[in-house]
Amino acid sequence: MDVLLYFLLVSLLALVSSIFLTNIKTSKLKLPPSPSSLPIIGNLHHFAGCPSRYFHSLSIKHGPVMLLRLGFLRVVVISSSEAAEEVLKTHDMECCSRPNTLVSGKLSYGFKDVNFAPYGEYWREMRKLVVIELFSLKKVQSFRYIREEESYLMVKKVSESALKRSPVDLNKTFFSLTASIICRVALGLNFHESSFVIDQERIEELVTEAGEVLGTFTFSDYFPSRLGSFVEWLFQQHKKINKVVEELDAFYQHVIDEHLKPEGRKNPDIVSLMLDMIDKQGSEDYFKLDMDNVKAIIMDVFLAGIDTGATTMIWAMTELVRNPNVMKKAQENIRATLGHKRERITEEDLGKVDYMTFIIKETFRFTHRFHFCSQGKQCPTSRFKAMTFLLKRRSKLMYGQSDVTRSVGPTLKILFLNGLRIKLPLQLVPFQRH
Repeated sequence: MDVLLYFLLVSLLALVSSIFLTNIKTSKLKLPPSPSSLPIIGNLHHFAGCPSRYFHSLSIKHGPVMLLRLGFLRVVVISSSEAAEEVLKTHDMECCSRPNTLVSGKLSYGFKDVNFAPYGEYWREMRKLVVIELFSLKKVQSFRYIREEESYLMVKKVSESALKRSPVDLNKTFFSLTASIICRVALGLNFHESSFVIDQERIEELVTEAGEVLGTFTFSDYFPSRLGSFVEWLFQQHKKINKVVEELDAFYQHVIDEHLKPEGRKNPDIVSLMLDMIDKQGSEDYFKLDMDNVKAIIMDVFLAGIDTGATTMIWAMTELVRNPNVMKKAQENIRATLGHKRERITEEDLGKVDYMTFIIKETFRFTHRFHFCSQGKQCPTSRFKAMTFLLKRRSKLMYGQSDVTRSVGPTLKILFLNGLRIKLPLQLVPFQRH
């Protein structure tokens, strides 16, 4: 009994000492300001409402760089363009990998895609393959007829609805446009053919569900221990995640099976190109693709391409409807530049309508699919300063897109009042990986 008591006292003393020494060491470092937090859960109790609004109010109080404690995870929140540039551009190599979460790992088949794969030799080879073989300038231009054809069909349907004075659901219209383009370019599948593998409405639901599970709070991401896994099992979090992943996997597999048939690769789509690469692989090739790589790339193109494109167009039309004077000027600019009798606008015409270019730029600056993004995870061996604050090892970096973009230039209301003639340099957040 005495030995056991002695052992417990020594263990308790060691634990208290380590916490005390860590606090002393941390207090000497100039860390970003942080709101008050609770034991164990940290600042997680603040996530009950809208996270983007909560982080915006915190950034006003604590500044453009602040530190949050989400469970056992340290998160550095960036809320200004200066801080974002310093972290994502100046120190981009120190923040070169996205956080590995439970859902992203499942959707990307163990981080075998380009979007979620950790920075390293594998990511560089996959990026090279995607840039050179799949999305080269020549390949993108070869798909131009698909983009123009689908855009023309969408405009035609809207015009027919206008003649009938029937309402148009822009959400469904834009989603149908982006889904049709992505499915034809990436998968070789055409919505307008009766043999399409899955219902269009179900595709919209799948993409929405995938976005929801990707933003799902999973305990194991913030409590990386048996406790997190136990709580997930208790609340059955894996059920919905696995259901979406399994249905997407079945869809990808069906697409691949169709391409493996004798006449399955008659269209030069992205899946056909990747399967051709697998067929040409030799035994001496050090970098080889497998079916999981193909599915992971399909996931990147399918999920990211459909949802974000449709959402951006919806926000652009929303702002134009809210500002009818801007809508009128945009229409006048198009008609004066291209003529009143043009039935179809091509991609070559886009560079001629400068007013629409301003609208597109401001749409990217003021509207976002995700108002708050998990942009990177600091490399485990690096420490650097951002706006005089020290960012410690293994800190997760996040930035508020709304706050970062609104911190540069005038507001949307001022731009609309001035007719969007204020020229601003278009600065997009860098991808931070080379």
